[in-house]
Amino acid sequence: MRYFIELSYNGKNYHGWQIQPDVVSVQEKVNHAVSTITQQKIEVVGAGRTDTGVHASQMFAHFDIEKELMGDVPHKLNSLLPRDIVVYNVFQVNDEKHARFDAISRSYEYKIWLGRNPFLLDFSWQIHSQKIDIDLMNDAAKLLLEFTDFQTFSKVKTDVYTYNCDITEAVWKQKGNELTFHITANRFLRNMVRAIVGTLIDVGLERIDKENFRKIIESKNRSNAGLSVPAKGLFLTNIKY
Repeated sequence: MRYFIELSYNGKNYHGWQIQPDVVSVQEKVNHAVSTITQQKIEVVGAGRTDTGVHASQMFAHFDIEKELMGDVPHKLNSLLPRDIVVYNVFQVNDEKHARFDAISRSYEYKIWLGRNPFLLDFSWQIHSQKIDIDLMNDAAKLLLEFTDFQTFSKVKTDVYTYNCDITEAVWKQKGNELTFHITANRFLRNMVRAIVGTLIDVGLERIDKENFRKIIESKNRSNAGLSVPAKGLFLTNIKY
């Protein structure tokens, strides 16, 4: 039987979702908790691979087991997991349902605080003493929907079969001092959102204009794009199947 887990996590203390040698990952912690309650070695498969320090307000993973799970499974898992990882739901799905390959879209948010806020240091990139033109950034962000090849914003040393992504939403929204970039696509490349945000910030600071932004995308050269903004402001927020 195949089960899906819906969970969220604060990524501050983890080297991303995926298990890696000699570092702590979210997947490792979830594997341990599921293996403990099922009394067998379980390896969960995540819907994506968030990078070191990136958060997830919604993540899905699946695992297979021969016997039906009984009782309050989320409660059992949460009693074994660290407090910065929380399971909300565990439910049975069709045996062919895949947490990663069956996802049709993923949404991320990047949070910027305009000013200083000591309580948001772990969950936003704080920009002060600089004026950002949000209208310019939104005008440039619309260009993302015209392209499919985003090699420009991909981490250079990465093993992917294609740099193509279908972006369906890319917009900045401001509420008081909080500035949030919303982006949705069928898939994302490693470091892609953080590189896009860094380049759009250059637009907002009037270091480059909309046409420069277009040329940067067309160049397919990571060195032409802006900085990779800090991971702490990035959240995986929604996965649709």
